[in-house]
Amino acid sequence: MGDFTATLPRKRMGAGVLLSDPTGRVLLVEPAYKPDWEIPGGCVEADESPLAAAQRELKEELGLTLPIGRLLVTDWVPPRPERTEGFMLVFDGGVLDAEQTARISLPADELRSWAWCAEPEAVDRLSTLLARRVAAAIRARADGTTAYLENGSLPIA
Repeated sequence: MGDFTATLPRKRMGAGVLLSDPTGRVLLVEPAYKPDWEIPGGCVEADESPLAAAQRELKEELGLTLPIGRLLVTDWVPPRPERTEGFMLVFDGGVLDAEQTARISLPADELRSWAWCAEPEAVDRLSTLLARRVAAAIRARADGTTAYLENGSLPIA
């Protein structure tokens, strides 16, 4: 008798990290493989926790080993023609000081650059979906809450 859980649906999962500077700007990275900017993060691999994925991605993308704070956003993203449905999480990476910021080192084959962005500038650089998710993460951090989103928006009750 096999494990029935092997027959259950599987969802794509990603974990991102909201990092800020002391003035409240958020850290965005510019991928070399697509036009829109991102927050640091990426896919959660098989048998990896979302928190471990967030920590791994910070090390791979920024060269930083940082404590990861609480979960800010959970976002279910419906399927689209070019991608399966997904479950995206954003964790609080806290505020980077000048010394931590000076240690940022990007993998040239994956990321072109990074920038501190105030929320309006972040909205311009991010995809519409990720801009909504990041805005919700900023609000959740400020309010001390965790937001549940569907496709980047609060579900209508």
